Amino acid sequence: MADLDPLYDVVRREAGVIDVLFANAGGGEFMPLQEITEEHYERTLATNVKGTLFTVQKALPLLHDGASIILAGSTSATTGIPAFSVYSASKAAIRTFARGWILDLAPRHIRVNVLVPGATSTPGWHALAASEEQDREMQRLSMTATPLGRLGESDEIAGAALFLASDESSFVNGSELFVDGGSAQI
Repeated sequence: MADLDPLYDVVRREAGVIDVLFANAGGGEFMPLQEITEEHYERTLATNVKGTLFTVQKALPLLHDGASIILAGSTSATTGIPAFSVYSASKAAIRTFARGWILDLAPRHIRVNVLVPGATSTPGWHALAASEEQDREMQRLSMTATPLGRLGESDEIAGAALFLASDESSFVNGSELFVDGGSAQI
């Protein structure tokens, strides 16, 4: 929280306005239901839910009318993943934010959409695994569960974000754009 005000002060001085805001708060760890602690719960929701909420809220004075807000979602908000329920719940909250915020921001014509990547080969995704063996198993399971049979690449997610940021998506509002190789669609 303490970092947001100085960040937006720099944006205000350097650019004055924000055309596109990508709120990409995300972090979690695998923890089965019987092992979930209050600390795990609070850390996950503080990062994913609180982080997203206040990143967007504090940006509002800088967002020009007609701006685009993109929220980072997750396929885990719509599909079950063992030992990942707290993270999944936090990302379901992000989807709900978009539904409410399109109404709150309608007078300013600010669009809010959720970008939902599937398993994507990034350092953060691979870091979910506790070992190289677990990483290989996560990759195998993800590729098996994805109709395209592979992990996504970061440039594919970036391309979808650019679409949501652009005028090409000027009538897209409150939607979830799944960039998941079909994994959440089956």
